Amino acid sequence: MPLSKSQEEESLLLKTLEAEKDRRRTQNRLNYYRPYKKQLEFHQAGAAHRERLLMAGNQLGKTLAGGFEAAMHATGRYPDDWTGKRFDRPTVGWACGVTGEVVRDTVQKILVGRVGQEGTGAIPKEAIAELVSARGIPELLDTIKVKHVSGGHSIIGLKTYASGREKFQGETLDWVWFDEEPPADIYTEGLTRTNVGANPVWVTFTPLQGVSTVVKRFLHEKSDDRHKTIMTIDDVEHYSVDEKKTIIASYPAHEAEARVKGIPVLGSGRIFPVAEENIAIDQRDFPSHWPRIGGMDFGWDHPFAAVELVWDRDSNTVYVSKTHRLREASPVIHAATLRAWGKELPWAWPRDGNRETLEGAGIALSQQYKREGLNMLTEFSHYLEPTGQKSVSVEAGLMDMLTRMQTGRFKVFRHLHDWWEEFRLYHRKDGKVVKEGDDLMSATRYAGVMLRFASTKAHYDSFRRKLVYPKLGIA
Repeated sequence: MPLSKSQEEESLLLKTLEAEKDRRRTQNRLNYYRPYKKQLEFHQAGAAHRERLLMAGNQLGKTLAGGFEAAMHATGRYPDDWTGKRFDRPTVGWACGVTGEVVRDTVQKILVGRVGQEGTGAIPKEAIAELVSARGIPELLDTIKVKHVSGGHSIIGLKTYASGREKFQGETLDWVWFDEEPPADIYTEGLTRTNVGANPVWVTFTPLQGVSTVVKRFLHEKSDDRHKTIMTIDDVEHYSVDEKKTIIASYPAHEAEARVKGIPVLGSGRIFPVAEENIAIDQRDFPSHWPRIGGMDFGWDHPFAAVELVWDRDSNTVYVSKTHRLREASPVIHAATLRAWGKELPWAWPRDGNRETLEGAGIALSQQYKREGLNMLTEFSHYLEPTGQKSVSVEAGLMDMLTRMQTGRFKVFRHLHDWWEEFRLYHRKDGKVVKEGDDLMSATRYAGVMLRFASTKAHYDSFRRKLVYPKLGIA
């Protein structure tokens, strides 16, 4: 049955509206950008931190997030609820990548769209004022000139690490975006270009180079100016559960964690080469008759750290159930947190707990914590050799932990993010344990070594019960 004239007009109007809707979505993608939780965390951190890292697996949206933020700063078009860094004027920034070809196929594509489809990227088509081609590499851009909402124009320069550090000198910039990990000297140059105004620098990459200088800067060299966000395949929604499993299974074992979880490749240097899924569990309650023990690692410049272990004697399984990590705080502050874990909890501590500190007015560290109400063990963490000698072997403690992990007798609550962060990056270099970012790992080891002293609240109360003497009629 043929359509009436009014129906034809309605159908034509509907098609026109759908076409316009598709055009707007294609040519003004910035207006439709809805970041995932981790991407949003990364953006919001720009308000308080000059340097930011979004470390993620492949194809999870790290470059997308970096590019859309660059587009916002260039256009001045921020979402109404935007709480990250803002500019109220045109900006000059650099978007950087490994080589010209890589920049063209990733950074440039995110910003302006595929070659021949300019205007379909993060920068709205109507906001692109001019595209200036680069020399030497087909279809690579050198500069993007962008209309700013204030009426002026922003400039985005595309840079490559392959061109060397010298090409990153001279300019004064409002922002720099490094996509994929830059060499340390180029990162420093980019940071220098933004010194005037302490302007933002952000990095988006998959850490396939291991614990490099730039990775270490964000993970181990703590600063109020820096913020890191780690995004895994579990944090994104554009893959189904089955697709995620297929993706994970497609990578070689030594690359899988970097490519799907954003964990730096550590290769044979990793101390605990154990899949997280084998030891991670959801938070749960434990029977009151399972003994517990705490472990602490003293620190000031590097964080003080503490953990609680719960021990199922029947299966000889150890559970990491609580963690605390904080730098530049006194025993009074730490003890206030740890007392809440239970006054009966026995605490294992390292040999340097016998060391005196100026702040403690000549009182050993372990005694300072005892004075704050913690149930400190009488001796530092150690093994007892058959000869009766005390051993503080680090390797023996690590081997005990690894053996438990490999045999299913070591479990960790999956919400203890600080613990997992250290676990993922704990490694050796030239055969020696790297003593950086290992505070919770050390606290766990100290507690494990002294597991024989784990105790229950009932045992504590019984041992300290008030003695009642019989009345013998003696005055």
